Amino acid sequence: MAKKTEQTRCAIVGYGPAFNMGKHHADFIADTPGMETVAVCDPVPERLVAAQEELPGIATYARLGDMLKRQDFDLAVIITPHNTHARLAVQCLNAGKHVIVEKPMCVTAKEARRMLDAAEENKVMLSVFHNRRWDADYLTIREAVRQGLIGEVFEVDCYMGGWNPPRSWWREDKKISGGAFFDWGAHMLDWVLQIVDRPIIDVTGFFHKRVWHTKTNADQVRAIIRFEGNVQADVTVSSIARISRSKWRILGDRGAIESQWSGDAITVVTELKGLETKMEIPNLPSAREEYYRNISAHLRRGAELICKAEESALTIAVMDAAEKSARSGRPQKIVL
Repeated sequence: MAKKTEQTRCAIVGYGPAFNMGKHHADFIADTPGMETVAVCDPVPERLVAAQEELPGIATYARLGDMLKRQDFDLAVIITPHNTHARLAVQCLNAGKHVIVEKPMCVTAKEARRMLDAAEENKVMLSVFHNRRWDADYLTIREAVRQGLIGEVFEVDCYMGGWNPPRSWWREDKKISGGAFFDWGAHMLDWVLQIVDRPIIDVTGFFHKRVWHTKTNADQVRAIIRFEGNVQADVTVSSIARISRSKWRILGDRGAIESQWSGDAITVVTELKGLETKMEIPNLPSAREEYYRNISAHLRRGAELICKAEESALTIAVMDAAEKSARSGRPQKIVL
């Protein structure tokens, strides 16, 4: 790991306009002790003007190479279209910078491998912005599982679906986005792989292109993940579901958990002293700010990194395997 510093100087690569994510990250950084934003890089002049207005005194650059040569900073935060993540991250890692990449990490397992290797070779940190590990319902589910309320988990379903005509933007273009799995699916797979901490045997994928033929992303993607110990997970993202289903359905050998996309509680059915019990457990408070707090603690004091790059690379490998399986009609092993 690179030398620890008392103040981590951050540079944001890509300042918008989708969801105003550049300012979003800058706000997180400003609210995190020991961190500050010192520079922004974006090829679009209007976005640099916006950065200067929103972050007074910030240095701005149109080219990443120029920023790496001229600007003294410790950490690059990459917020660009998905298919650029690997190239830009490796460029920063090879320059000796720590790197945070917006999710998804990249768009292929080969790219993920290059990023991991660059971080290791240059002895710098690489992490993916999975701050939704601190979502309210997910924190509550993790705690319920940890406390053994449903026993040993053997099946996990995580679902997102509706009847959603695509928008006219790059996230619907598979060459740029990586595909339908590479947006919310990245969060969902990350959640599932944290709940089921077992080696993966194989992945079976089902991809559909049935309705929205003007866009290149699939209309529905599904990965069935088989783990050691006869445990499985089903992660599905659909834009052609006229009827949806629960966000979470988790089965254990003592009970089950169900949760919706909206709501302030999870439903747990379990057994207490021989009696079946159904209860609503209020969600814990969300704490998404903890992502950057952990990054700061890791870089300044050597605290354990929570969102490890190897874990994010595994989600990309699962997406890769699911798509290969959908094409071949056969389960696929993880290759990373």
